[in-house]
Amino acid sequence: MRQANYNWKLSESEPSETFLQIVQQCNLSPFIGKLLWQRGYQKEEELQKFLNPKKQELHDPYLMHDMDKAITRIQHAVINGEKILVYGDYDADGITSTTVMKETLELLGANVETFLPNRFIHGYGPNKTVYQEKIEAGSQLIITVDNGVAGNEAVAYAQKVGVDVIITDHHELPDLLPEAYAIVHPRHPKGNYPFPDLAGVGVAFKVATALLEEPPAEFLDLVAIGTIADLVSMTGENRTLVALGLETIKHSERIGLQALFTESGLTLQEVDEMMIGFSIAPRLNAIGRMGDPNPAVEMLATFDETKAISHAKQLTLINEERKSVVEKITQEALTMIDETNAIHLLADPSWHEGVLGIVAGKIMNQTGKPTIILAIKEDGTAKGSGRSVDALNLYEMLDTMRDLFTFFGGHHAAIGLTMPKENIDALQTRMNRYVLEKKIDLTKGASLFIDEVLTPKEVTVDLIEELKLLAPYGTDNAVPIFLFRQLFAENVKKIGANQQHLKLTLVEASHFLDAVAFGFGDQENEWLNNPVDIVGKLSINEWNGRKKPQLMVSDFVVDGFQIFDWRSKRYRTMTTIDQRTLYLAFDKRSIKEISGMDEDHIVVFEDMTQIERLINTHDYQSLLIVDSPDDLAILKEILKIGTFDRMYLLGISYEEAYLNGAGSREQYAKLFKLIHSHEKIDIRYKLEAISQYLKIPQKLLIFMIQVFFELKFVTIEDGVLQKVANPKSHPLMDSERYQQRIKKIKVEEFLLLSDISSIKKRLTT
Repeated sequence: MRQANYNWKLSESEPSETFLQIVQQCNLSPFIGKLLWQRGYQKEEELQKFLNPKKQELHDPYLMHDMDKAITRIQHAVINGEKILVYGDYDADGITSTTVMKETLELLGANVETFLPNRFIHGYGPNKTVYQEKIEAGSQLIITVDNGVAGNEAVAYAQKVGVDVIITDHHELPDLLPEAYAIVHPRHPKGNYPFPDLAGVGVAFKVATALLEEPPAEFLDLVAIGTIADLVSMTGENRTLVALGLETIKHSERIGLQALFTESGLTLQEVDEMMIGFSIAPRLNAIGRMGDPNPAVEMLATFDETKAISHAKQLTLINEERKSVVEKITQEALTMIDETNAIHLLADPSWHEGVLGIVAGKIMNQTGKPTIILAIKEDGTAKGSGRSVDALNLYEMLDTMRDLFTFFGGHHAAIGLTMPKENIDALQTRMNRYVLEKKIDLTKGASLFIDEVLTPKEVTVDLIEELKLLAPYGTDNAVPIFLFRQLFAENVKKIGANQQHLKLTLVEASHFLDAVAFGFGDQENEWLNNPVDIVGKLSINEWNGRKKPQLMVSDFVVDGFQIFDWRSKRYRTMTTIDQRTLYLAFDKRSIKEISGMDEDHIVVFEDMTQIERLINTHDYQSLLIVDSPDDLAILKEILKIGTFDRMYLLGISYEEAYLNGAGSREQYAKLFKLIHSHEKIDIRYKLEAISQYLKIPQKLLIFMIQVFFELKFVTIEDGVLQKVANPKSHPLMDSERYQQRIKKIKVEEFLLLSDISSIKKRLTT
C-alpha cells in the first residue's frame, strides 16, 4: 500500500441543465462547462467575462483609498521638480512595481530615483536609516511600492522632517497604520475598490493609470510578471491584467525582458503564465534572495542592449546559485529530521537566510509535515521561515508563543520569525504540545482538489488544447487536476541528471497515456505490478512535430499489499532503519551480505512462535526478507500473521543453493573417490585445494561433505575428515539435509527468478 502525499478532494458539483445550454450556446464543450461551473462561473455574463478579459473591464483607480490625494501630491512634485524616491521591495513583485512607477514618473518628466532594499542589510519594508540617508541626499517625496503599511517608524521620521510618504501597498493591513501623507491600498477599509487582491505591481499600475489618465498598455508586461510571481488570486481584475499582459509580452519591445527570455531559453511569442512562473519569476526573485536586487530594475528599464544582456546573464547565474543552495540545505535538513516531532523545526548556522522559505516548502511537501527552517546568525539570533499544511494554522499556533520571538508575522500557511537561538528547543516542545492538546491530525497532508475523473481513452490533444480556455492559471484558478483510477504502469524508468524523476506509460485495456512524475525517482518500484490511482495535470508533449497527450503526475495511491523487487545488489547497502519494518533473515550468514546496518536490527528466524511474538509487540507495516526460507509455506504463514502493507525482497542466498544445485551423481562419485584415496583430510586447510581439484564450488563442496557425514560415509572430528571403511550404501534422498536442499533450490528458484506478480500471487492466495 502506498498512501497519498496529499488529502485528495474530488469535486462532486454537477452543472444544471440550464447552465449546460448556456455552455452550448457559447460553443463550449460540456467538459469545459463542468470545469467552469465548479470554479464558480455559473452565469452567462460571468462566463463571458472569464473567457474574454478586456481592458475596458479594469476598475476606476480613483475608487482606491487616497488615490486622488496621492495623484495631486505626485503632480505637485513633478511640476516643482522635486526629487522623488521610489522605495520598492526585493522580490519579483517589488522589482516590477518599482519599474512601473519609475517609468511612469519619467514619462511625466519627474526627477526620480529608485531604491530596493537588500534583505540582509536593510530588511523588509521602510528602513529608517535608508530614509534618513536619502532625505539628506535630497529626496523630497517618497513613494513606496509593494511595501509600506508596516513601516511606521521610518514613515513617521520622514513626515516629521517634512518629507511626504505615499504608500502604495497590497499586504495585510496592521491594526496601526503609518501616518503617511497617503495610503493607496485596495483593501483599505475607507476605500471602495471592488477588487481587493491586486499585487503590488497592480497597485502601482493603478497609480500609473490615474497619473497618465488611461491604462498604460506598455506596462502590462511588467504587471503580468509581478502578478504571476506574487501568487495573488488569478481571478477578477488580476486575470484581466495578466491575460492582457501576456499578449503584451509577445510583442514587447522591452530590451531587458527580451534578454531575460533569451537567457532563459524562451521565446516571447510562446509565453504563458507557466513560463513566467517557472522561469522568469524565479530569476527575478533569486537576485533579491541572494543579495542586491537593484540590477533587476536596471535590466527591465534599460535601453542599452549590452547592459540588458549582462544583467540577464547575472540573474541566471544567481538563480543557479540559489537552486544549488536550496538543494544543499534541503538535503542537510532532511538528515536532521526527528520523526517523533509533530512539526519539523530545523536550524543551522551555515544556512543561507534568503532561501529558507523555499526549503521549508520543499521539506513540507516531501514529508507532509509543517516545517520551520532557521538560520542561526553570529549574534545568537535564529531567523527563518515556516510553511504549513491545511490542518494546521501556523500563524494561529505561533501567535500563542510570541514570548519566544523578537519578530513574528505571516498567515495560515506561511510565517517568518526571528528568535534567540536559546528558545529553539522550547519552541519545539511547545509546538508538539500544541498539536497534541488541540488534537490536530497532521497525517492527511495538504488538500489537493481534483476537478474530474478521466480515463486514458478520453484524453486527446484536442481536449488538452481546450483547457487553454481556462488560462491564465494561478491561485484560485488552478490548473485542472484529473484523477485516473486503477491503471497499470509500464516502461517505468528514471530520468533527469540525478535520476530524480520518472517517465512511464499508464495503461488501461488497449489505451495508453504517457506520464512524467517529477520528484518521484526514488519511488520507481511503487508503480510496478499493482493497479494505481493517479492524479495529475495534462499537457502536450511535442517531439519532431508530433503532439501527444502527457500526464504530469502530482500524486498516486496504491491499494493493497505490495512486493518490491530489491533483488539487485544496489539495495544491499542500508543507511537508515525504519522502526516499522521487520527485517528478517532465515540464515544468519546472509546478513553479512548487507552493509551499513547493525546486525542487531535484523531478526534471524527461529520458529513461528518467535515471529508471532514480534508482530504482536510491534506496529510493523513492512516486511523486509533478506534471503529465502527453507519452505515457501513459512513465508506465507508470516504474511498471514502480520498486517503488512508491503514486502521488500532482497533475494540474498549465502549458500547459493539454486546457483550451485545439490550436486550431481558424478560430483558425488568424484568426492567419494577422493576421500577413499586418503586416510584423513584436514578440511580446515585443504578445502580450497579440493574445490579446485574437483572443480566443485566451495559452498557446494561443503554441503556434499555434510551429506556424506549425515549418511555416515565419513566422520569429522576437529576439522579432520576420515573415511568410513565399507560404509552402508544409502541413496542421497535418505539424507534429510539433501531433501531440504532440493526444497530450498525450488524456493530460491521461485523467489530469485520469478517476476513480482507471480510471487505476489503465490504468496497471497
